[in-house]
Amino acid sequence: MPGTALDPEIAIAISGLRFGYGSGDDILALSELNVRASQRAFVYGPSGCGKSTLLALVGGVLVAREGVVAILGENLSVMKSAARDRIRADHVGFIFQQFNLVPYLSVVENASLPCRYSRRRLQRAVDAHGSVEKSAARLLSALGIGEELRSRRTTDLSVGQQQRVAAARALIGRPELVIADEPTSSLDADRRREFISLLLSEAGRADSTVIFVSHDASLATHFDVAIDLGLSNTAPEPSNAA
Repeated sequence: MPGTALDPEIAIAISGLRFGYGSGDDILALSELNVRASQRAFVYGPSGCGKSTLLALVGGVLVAREGVVAILGENLSVMKSAARDRIRADHVGFIFQQFNLVPYLSVVENASLPCRYSRRRLQRAVDAHGSVEKSAARLLSALGIGEELRSRRTTDLSVGQQQRVAAARALIGRPELVIADEPTSSLDADRRREFISLLLSEAGRADSTVIFVSHDASLATHFDVAIDLGLSNTAPEPSNAA
C-alpha cells in the first residue's frame, strides 16, 4: 500500500492482511482498507466474517500473519507486544460488547480508568477540565449519566447506563481512535440510535476516528463510510448518510 501505510492522515491503513490462529486456515483476509483521520467508519457483515478479529488487529491485541496493519502512522505489524500495548493505552479507546466494566469501582472510577495507564490521556483530561474527575463527570453528563449515579458501582446500573459509562471510559483523554465492538446489541432501536448519536457527537468533539462494528446494516446511515466485511472487496464505500 505505497504512500498510505505510514501516512498519519490515514487513521487505519491495512494492506495484504491475512490472519489465522496457529497453523489453521485464514479467518480474515483483506487486500486493502483505509479509514481517514476523524472519519466515522461502520463495519458490518454476517456472524463469523471476522468483524471482532479485525478490531482486535486494529487495536494491536492480535498480530497479522501477513501484511500491514497501521494505525495513526504506526505499523503495528512490526512492533513488539509492549510497544503495541503503549500505542493502545495512549491512543485507542475501546467499547466492548459486554462493556467489561470493573464491578468494584464506582461509575466515575470506571470512566477514569484509562488515565491510570496512560500519562498522555491523563494529561489531556486534566488540560481539558482541570482534573480527571471533572473530565469524567463532563463526559458522563453528556452521555446521560447524572450526578446521582456517579458514585454508584456499575453493577447497580441498567444495561443502557453501563453502556454509557463504557463509552465515557473509551472517550476520556481524547484518544485519536475509538473502537466499538457491537456495543448496541442489547438495546432496542430507539436507544440504539440515541446512543450512537451521543457517541459520535462526543467523538467529534475530540476529533477522534471511530470504527464501529455491528451486525445491523441499517445503522450504516449514521456513519461516513460503510464496510461490508462479508464481501471479498472490503474497501470503504460511501454509506447513505446525509
